[in-house]
Amino acid sequence: MTIVHFITHPEVTIDPAIPVPDWRLSNRGLDRMRRLLDRPWVEAIAAVFSSAERKAGDAAAILAGHRGLPVTVIDGLGENDRFATGYLPRAEFEVVADAFFARPQESVRGWERAIDAQARIVTAVERAIALAPSEGDVAILSHGGVGALLLCHLSGVPISRAADQPGEGGGNVFTFEAATRRLLSGWRRMEA
Repeated sequence: MTIVHFITHPEVTIDPAIPVPDWRLSNRGLDRMRRLLDRPWVEAIAAVFSSAERKAGDAAAILAGHRGLPVTVIDGLGENDRFATGYLPRAEFEVVADAFFARPQESVRGWERAIDAQARIVTAVERAIALAPSEGDVAILSHGGVGALLLCHLSGVPISRAADQPGEGGGNVFTFEAATRRLLSGWRRMEA
């Protein structure tokens, strides 16, 4: 049974002067990625996929390097398109993100609609599974909003922020069976 581990990048260095897709992992995020390598399930990873955003790519490179694997970038694994607003201070971002999930058929402040993002993400995950070798598990390194939309799809529930990853800063994982798309676990800290 091939297991897909959907992993969100951990903490980043937030810099309003740098475009969000170019943010790097913070020292804490880098440390958490290194600690992830000690998890027993990591040794079964046979393919690593990532969004094109720097923070996810950096996280994927750490995991792939440990396993001696390449990273396959799939653009569709990127976070929802928020270029209309760019960086938003945390409080304002949370309000807009709440609206993004609450009104999935609308573009909130010019952001990509949640239903469109979800369709793109599901297609990207299907592509990753199709590209993966037949033996071994799969790791997909991406983002919290992407994971929430994918989790709603896999669970067969309407888009809702209730499916968002717990805590702050990222660095969470959920798993599902590749062949059936059946969830095996909900969100948990990636080091757990």
